[in-house]
Amino acid sequence: MVYELREQPWFGLYLTYQVVSTTLFRLPYWYLSAYPLSWRPRPSWSVTRTVLVRLFSHLFRVTQKTGPLVRFPTHHAIAASPGVKGVWVNPVPHLITGAILVLAHTANITCARIPGYWIDRDTTLSAGAPPQPGDKVLYRLHGGSYIQLSAHPVDPTANIARGILVHSPRITRTFAIEYRLSSAQPCDKANSFPAALLDALAGYVYLVEEVGFRPEDVIVQGDSAGGNLALAMMRYLRDYANYHPDLKLPRMPGGLLLLSPWADLGASHEGPLSSLSSPFSVDYTGTAGRDRKRTANYGKTAFLGPFGLGFAEKNAWVSPASLHACVDARFDGFPRTLVCAGGAEPLLDSIRTLWWKMARDMGEGEGKGRVAYHEAKDALHDHILFTWHEPEAGETLTRIASWIDNES
Repeated sequence: MVYELREQPWFGLYLTYQVVSTTLFRLPYWYLSAYPLSWRPRPSWSVTRTVLVRLFSHLFRVTQKTGPLVRFPTHHAIAASPGVKGVWVNPVPHLITGAILVLAHTANITCARIPGYWIDRDTTLSAGAPPQPGDKVLYRLHGGSYIQLSAHPVDPTANIARGILVHSPRITRTFAIEYRLSSAQPCDKANSFPAALLDALAGYVYLVEEVGFRPEDVIVQGDSAGGNLALAMMRYLRDYANYHPDLKLPRMPGGLLLLSPWADLGASHEGPLSSLSSPFSVDYTGTAGRDRKRTANYGKTAFLGPFGLGFAEKNAWVSPASLHACVDARFDGFPRTLVCAGGAEPLLDSIRTLWWKMARDMGEGEGKGRVAYHEAKDALHDHILFTWHEPEAGETLTRIASWIDNES
């Protein structure tokens, strides 16, 4: 069970215990144990990074019992505040067909009106202002295991947008969609697959047909679960534009940027010697043994809903990197892609598999229709979120800027 301490008074008591015990005991111990180089998870890490990773990992475990410590905005309303540019995005039920329509009916999922948020280089631009000549937009799908975090500019994942705006002069604007998050017991069951996919499609249609961006001037970016969502959206655009031209779907975007994508929700990459096992003492996203299984399965259970965990083992929509023989995920016709990973992250094996599959179908390189790969040695999952994760975060952002500039 997760979130078992989300109600008062247990929430307050447990959080107080954690604050006191971490301040008085854990932090001093982590600092002392990090001084010997041989005791650090990675020799290249500094004492400060070692302690920060252990702190984030501990906070991650705490929130599996209490639920989120900070309430982020959701799809129910635009969270307005000074400088925040929010808009409503209309649903696109007329563009949903085929297998996704059947799956949506099965899960009792319908299209919905949802918020989206702009972060622009020119802060004086109004929300949804028409593009100017030369404008390129980053369409951002945030991570969070499909169960947490937000598209709002106050969310930690917005650091990705800000970092790319700083390092990539050709990206002038960013837009993030507040797709519906999934939930399961002990919370109310809601918004299972394919709710997020319907929302992501609506956001892309909004950029192309309402705001007026040309598809080739849109780069779709997804981190972690957002990477999984971006892959599903590309598959939908490719498959149904070809087989259902009457739908008049927008063309493929100009590029696809995948940051630590969660590309296998099944168990095909699990094992005692896999990256899912060894880095759980290293990466902030993981815990050991039963706790790891519990927290990982909650996100999968919430997202997969009535389809169950078995659905992820053999389905290219949710596990395109799966090693299962039944998952024949093909990537022909995808836009040019850059896949980025951290060398110390639990998803590394599945990310490498995804890259191999994409290179098989698309070819390696940076040109049109090809896939490139960047792996930051000893870096964490989604490392460009963290401003202290240098030099790896800066190196990855520089690599992204180079890939954007090398469009041909």
